[in-house]
Amino acid sequence: MRSRPGSIKSNTGAALADPVLQEALAKLKTGFQAKRKIAAANLPEFDALRDQARDMKRAVLDDLDSYLEIFESKVIEQGGQVHWAETAQDARDIVLAICKKANAKLIAKGKSMISEEIMLNHWLEEHGLEVVETDLGEYIIQLRKEPPSHIIAPAIHLNRKQVASAFKERHKELDGDRPLDEPRALLDEARAILRQKFLAADVGITGANFLVAETGSFVLVTNEGNGDLTQTLPRVHIVLASIEKLVPTLEAASLAVRLLARSATGQEMTSYTTVTTGPKRAGDLDGPDEFHIVLLDNGRTAMMGGPFEDMLRCIRCAACINHCPVYGAIGGHAYASFYCGPMGAVLTPALAGLEDWAEMPDASTFCGRCEQVCPMRIPLPRMMRAWRERAFERAITPAATRFGLGVWGFVARRPWLYRTLVNLGMPLLAMLAGKRGRFAQLPLASGWTKSRDLPAPEGKTFLAQWEAYKKGGQR
Repeated sequence: MRSRPGSIKSNTGAALADPVLQEALAKLKTGFQAKRKIAAANLPEFDALRDQARDMKRAVLDDLDSYLEIFESKVIEQGGQVHWAETAQDARDIVLAICKKANAKLIAKGKSMISEEIMLNHWLEEHGLEVVETDLGEYIIQLRKEPPSHIIAPAIHLNRKQVASAFKERHKELDGDRPLDEPRALLDEARAILRQKFLAADVGITGANFLVAETGSFVLVTNEGNGDLTQTLPRVHIVLASIEKLVPTLEAASLAVRLLARSATGQEMTSYTTVTTGPKRAGDLDGPDEFHIVLLDNGRTAMMGGPFEDMLRCIRCAACINHCPVYGAIGGHAYASFYCGPMGAVLTPALAGLEDWAEMPDASTFCGRCEQVCPMRIPLPRMMRAWRERAFERAITPAATRFGLGVWGFVARRPWLYRTLVNLGMPLLAMLAGKRGRFAQLPLASGWTKSRDLPAPEGKTFLAQWEAYKKGGQR
């Protein structure tokens, strides 16, 4: 599942020193964040919808096995086939077997984080198949042989010149001196090439935003229409989806769709919202002859009934990522996982094991913005804290950190000692800071002072102010 070598700590330095990345990340506040705020304000019932969506998904997860059985029966009734994949390898094998049976050479593929999770492209290419990503952002990073750096904007870390360079390097059949200075030129070139791939593809693979139990349908939202071409033009269509994507009814899917685009990109609706049920029927002008749905578990049932079950409500809108100050400083590649930001910090250890991913829950300031903007009201800070507790209990946390926390715990459990140390330490630090009122360097605080000064304490302690407040005095 790891997307690139290295840890968050080692990747962070390079990310902070990358001017192109920093310029791209600076646009998050004026882009996704600002647009979401406006979209939410324009829908007075937005918060009520969030409550309804949370309750709807809770009910589905409480009876997930029944909904999955209903969904399977409806898909079969509509002429489709359902495949159950317990592990990532199971899913890869199932998809490869379908492609081989179809004598496929070329695969057109829509954006799918599940396929990233199981590294599907690599597996299919190892077995001689050509896989072409049809989402523009995914296509760009595929040309650059990079993983996505964001779950809804995979190429957000790149600028126009980098994209043009990738096109000229990989589209060798075109004139090398062609101008690619304008976004329109880049778009036209990608469109012309991808059209050939759509028409030549033997198999189309897409993800699914939602699976609808009552009809056996799946819902796909895109802004480019590539998902519709991917599922319509090839003669075989494979939907790769994880089991928690279930919603009970089309009405419930509509509820989730109303939240999804507003939370993700600040749109009322995406350009394309498509509900698909089964393969092409007699009399249909287009559509696939075969329709397969691969339902992936890959550790999700193990999350049921535990402290991380709420994570299964996630609809992959990326609102938490867009509002996370840590992501906003280092971008997605620094996390080293395909799932980044707060949602990735909870989901990745659950799917791939805490031993290899204990750093991810540490990449949070616990400011709570992720939970504030989550359309499904997922308590992300609580779950990241739970992972930190487990890492500490299993002695995965670095020894120095464990020692520091142990000292802190010893002091915090003895109020008299805590107050004594604080009362002695505050004036001492204030005196050492002098007139400057801050430290450029301080033992045990180098992580902070390396990039900024640490303010010295001022005034009375919080406890002293609180006591004064209770007595009606001045704070």
